[in-house]
Amino acid sequence: MLQKLRQLIAPQEAAEHAAVELRTISLAGQSIAYKLKRTRRRSIGLRIDERGLSVNIPLRASEKWLSSVLQDKAHWVVEKLAKWQVENRTIETGQAEKLWDGQSIPFMGETLTVRLLPNLQVGSLFDTPPQQLATELWVYVADASAHGLNADAANNTQAAELIAQWYKANAENIFRERVALYAARMNVTPHSIKLSTARTQWGSCTTRGTLRFNWQLIKMPLPLIDYVVVHELAHLIQMNHSPAFWREVEKICPDYLALRKELRLHQGSLR
Repeated sequence: MLQKLRQLIAPQEAAEHAAVELRTISLAGQSIAYKLKRTRRRSIGLRIDERGLSVNIPLRASEKWLSSVLQDKAHWVVEKLAKWQVENRTIETGQAEKLWDGQSIPFMGETLTVRLLPNLQVGSLFDTPPQQLATELWVYVADASAHGLNADAANNTQAAELIAQWYKANAENIFRERVALYAARMNVTPHSIKLSTARTQWGSCTTRGTLRFNWQLIKMPLPLIDYVVVHELAHLIQMNHSPAFWREVEKICPDYLALRKELRLHQGSLR
């Protein structure tokens, strides 16, 4: 009898073990497709590669446990998927972002002119960080030929990477400064502040008090940066978008409707 029971259960467990489900879930405001596979593992495992998100869960894991893990890792998933999408586009087109001497780039609502200058320091390709001088951004590019690289291609890649690092360093400083200013006014205390690379959000706030701001927000005018900061801080008071939430925003940003509308016009600059 026991042997027959095992014979009946074994094929069912084998089918459960091999089955792969295609699902979707809303994570950090985005609809994310993923593959779900039930295995004999004891924990829930997430993997992101060029094929997207794959989730392995124990055979008898509950939907509540699965949802809890995915929501807890929501920002990690969204940012990792965005990174893979960018890398895949670069591989498919065979092109990297290019910058040239005299190019204009945005910074806090102003326009800076990029100046590519020779890096006279010996050693690493990335010894000297960019420097802002009035309305110019001086980017020091190493002698690529000395490193056995194609000069034009290497200079473009170096400049793009150095400027991205410069943007992020400035973004982190400005975001921390503005959060400190408005957190005091709103009598809230965020747990931590992090940079984000999300492709559809300027900012976010978790129930644990972690604020994330898209580093590309540093390209926007200060009033728009402040609006996003106030918006996310208001979530520490109201974790929703109820009328009560918008009243908290309005206390600090009376013109939040106009700022919100203007910010939406820049949504296409997220990439």
